[in-house]
Amino acid sequence: MVPEALSQTDPEVAAALEAEVTRQSDTLVLIASENYASRAVLEATGSVFTNKYAEGYPGRRYYGGCENSDTVERLAIERAKKIFGAEHANVQPHSGSQANTAVYMAMLTPGDTILGMDLSHGGHLTHGHPLNFSGRFFKVIPYGVHRETELLDYDQLDRLARQHRPKLIVAGASAYARIIDYPRIRRIADEVGALVMADIAHVAGLIAAGVHPNPTAFADFVTTTTHKTLRGPRGAIILCRERYAKAIDSAVFPGMQGGPLMHAIAAKAVAFREAMSDAFRDDQKRTIENAAALAQALAAGGLRIVSGGTDTHLFLVDLRPRRLTGRTTEQRLDRVGIALNKNTIPFDPEKPMICSGVRIGTPAVTTRGMRLPQMRDIAKLVLETLEAEPEARREAALRERVVALCRAHPIDPWLGRRGTGPAAAARPS
Repeated sequence: MVPEALSQTDPEVAAALEAEVTRQSDTLVLIASENYASRAVLEATGSVFTNKYAEGYPGRRYYGGCENSDTVERLAIERAKKIFGAEHANVQPHSGSQANTAVYMAMLTPGDTILGMDLSHGGHLTHGHPLNFSGRFFKVIPYGVHRETELLDYDQLDRLARQHRPKLIVAGASAYARIIDYPRIRRIADEVGALVMADIAHVAGLIAAGVHPNPTAFADFVTTTTHKTLRGPRGAIILCRERYAKAIDSAVFPGMQGGPLMHAIAAKAVAFREAMSDAFRDDQKRTIENAAALAQALAAGGLRIVSGGTDTHLFLVDLRPRRLTGRTTEQRLDRVGIALNKNTIPFDPEKPMICSGVRIGTPAVTTRGMRLPQMRDIAKLVLETLEAEPEARREAALRERVVALCRAHPIDPWLGRRGTGPAAAARPS
């Protein structure tokens, strides 16, 4: 459904938007970092708060006319604190990378030492990759997983911390499927006098729902995006202990950003309210159950799951036994309407743009109402697609099965792509 004004003003953008609605509606999204925001979140994101400049913080703005901006920002702050049990929240960062940058800016000096999870083992660019600002401005010591178990090597982390005496230990990952032992990382940090930053961008929704361990009590700083499992707008927040509040707020504004995106902050407030609901909690529980079931079904079909399974919403598949690369697999599945991303696996021999694995996540398909039977259906579609390069007729048949599954579990009927199955009938217009 494309708004009338957009269609009249810019038919080309309107056409692209309409095509994107169709693509999202008819694609099985297994990208672990993608999800579907509710209509309420989208409406707040596209609201007249887009028009408002509100540099500063509630009650301390540099512009007039910010009373309503103050209202929504205070709502977002209080809801974020309540959800995660935090003493202080800053809801202004435009992205997860900027949230991490603000913590570094507030607490570190260029050249300081940080420990961060190796990107190739499941970490994130902003945890110290040499091509990222974090790796360019700080001395980064990477830690990773055991070669044999593919689980985080806490003994290695302990040794590195004692050897290098970092000022900050960064915990959290973007492609690690297991629970992270935050209490142990806290103990390691205390032994060497380091601060701890937990980047929970991927598991924030699971934590908000109480189905995954919360690091807030063990970390000095917690950063997270507000999309992904949280199902909010694109953006981020920083949670911290009260004694760091002033430093964090100053690092975000004026240290790193100017005017906050008030439309995004309004949408964050909406998403946080939704995250307090029983329906959200049930969905997050099912997201984990679906990931475990999908991993098990793919393993039963002969694919090797890194670390043997998952405790979260995602997992990695090692494609080397199938003599496939991540890039080949991503492209082949994309042609039949299944979206996922190539991903390095621990100790990957391939280049990052080729990769030996793929990352698979279940947030988006769970939001569509899919459950364990559909995970088995998805596994069959993936396995059949990977058996051999599909010729045109077989590829078309697989694509039809994908579309049928998607239309039986529509994203949102109001978007104008109604399904025909029981899930569609059960959802209100």
